[in-house]
Amino acid sequence: MTRPGPPPGSSFPARPGPPGGGSFPARPGPPVGARPGPPPDLGDDEPRHPAVDAAVRSIANAATLAPADQIAQYEAAYETLRETLATIDQT
Repeated sequence: MTRPGPPPGSSFPARPGPPGGGSFPARPGPPVGARPGPPPDLGDDEPRHPAVDAAVRSIANAATLAPADQIAQYEAAYETLRETLATIDQT
Protein backbone atom coordinates (compact mmCIF):
# COMPACT_ATOMS: atom_id res chain seq x y z
CA MET A 1 0.00 0.00 0.00
CA THR A 2 1.43 3.37 -0.95
CA ARG A 3 0.81 6.66 0.77
CA PRO A 4 -0.87 9.32 -1.28
CA GLY A 5 1.33 12.29 -2.09
CA PRO A 6 0.51 15.80 -3.14
CA PRO A 7 -1.58 16.17 -6.25
CA PRO A 8 0.47 16.54 -9.42
CA GLY A 9 1.31 20.13 -10.24
CA SER A 10 0.57 21.52 -6.75
CA SER A 11 3.03 22.89 -4.26
CA PHE A 12 2.94 22.79 -0.51
CA PRO A 13 4.99 25.06 1.74
CA ALA A 14 8.20 23.47 2.99
CA ARG A 15 8.25 22.23 6.58
CA PRO A 16 10.90 23.81 8.79
CA GLY A 17 13.89 21.59 9.42
CA PRO A 18 16.25 21.31 12.36
CA PRO A 19 18.32 24.32 13.38
CA GLY A 20 21.37 25.08 11.25
CA GLY A 21 24.72 23.62 12.19
CA GLY A 22 23.35 20.13 12.78
CA SER A 23 23.16 20.38 16.54
CA PHE A 24 20.34 20.96 18.93
CA PRO A 25 20.59 23.13 22.03
CA ALA A 26 21.44 21.23 25.19
CA ARG A 27 18.56 20.37 27.50
CA PRO A 28 18.87 22.00 30.90
CA GLY A 29 19.60 19.67 33.80
CA PRO A 30 18.28 19.86 37.34
CA PRO A 31 19.50 22.80 39.38
CA VAL A 32 22.53 22.24 41.56
CA GLY A 33 21.49 21.02 44.99
CA ALA A 34 18.04 19.93 43.75
CA ARG A 35 18.07 16.69 45.73
CA PRO A 36 16.72 17.05 49.23
CA GLY A 37 19.02 16.25 52.08
CA PRO A 38 18.21 14.46 55.30
CA PRO A 39 15.46 15.94 57.45
CA PRO A 40 16.60 18.66 59.82
CA ASP A 41 17.36 17.74 63.39
CA LEU A 42 14.26 18.71 65.32
CA GLY A 43 15.88 18.37 68.72
CA ASP A 44 15.01 16.04 71.58
CA ASP A 45 11.82 17.83 72.60
CA GLU A 46 9.91 17.03 69.37
CA PRO A 47 7.92 13.77 69.28
CA ARG A 48 9.25 11.42 66.59
CA HIS A 49 7.96 8.18 65.10
CA PRO A 50 10.63 5.52 64.39
CA ALA A 51 8.82 4.05 61.35
CA VAL A 52 8.47 7.48 59.74
CA ASP A 53 12.14 8.28 60.44
CA ALA A 54 13.20 4.96 58.87
CA ALA A 55 11.06 5.58 55.78
CA VAL A 56 12.51 9.06 55.33
CA ARG A 57 16.05 7.69 55.67
CA SER A 58 15.30 4.99 53.08
CA ILE A 59 14.05 7.64 50.64
CA ALA A 60 17.25 9.66 51.14
CA ASN A 61 19.36 6.51 50.66
CA ALA A 62 17.50 5.61 47.45
CA ALA A 63 19.27 8.47 45.67
CA THR A 64 22.42 6.33 45.54
CA LEU A 65 20.64 3.37 43.90
CA ALA A 66 20.04 2.58 40.24
CA PRO A 67 16.74 4.02 38.94
CA ALA A 68 15.03 0.61 38.82
CA ASP A 69 15.98 -0.03 42.45
CA GLN A 70 14.87 3.46 43.47
CA ILE A 71 11.31 2.69 42.42
CA ALA A 72 11.11 -0.35 44.71
CA GLN A 73 12.62 1.67 47.59
CA TYR A 74 10.14 4.53 47.10
CA GLU A 75 7.19 2.11 46.94
CA ALA A 76 8.28 0.41 50.17
CA ALA A 77 8.70 3.77 51.92
CA TYR A 78 5.31 4.93 50.64
CA GLU A 79 3.63 1.79 51.97
CA THR A 80 5.34 2.19 55.36
CA LEU A 81 4.27 5.83 55.59
CA ARG A 82 0.72 5.05 54.51
CA GLU A 83 0.32 2.28 57.12
CA THR A 84 1.97 4.34 59.84
CA LEU A 85 -0.17 7.39 59.19
CA ALA A 86 -3.32 5.23 59.13
CA THR A 87 -2.48 3.86 62.58
CA ILE A 88 -1.71 7.35 63.91
CA ASP A 89 -5.09 8.61 62.65
CA GLN A 90 -6.88 5.79 64.50
CA THR A 91 -5.40 6.71 67.88
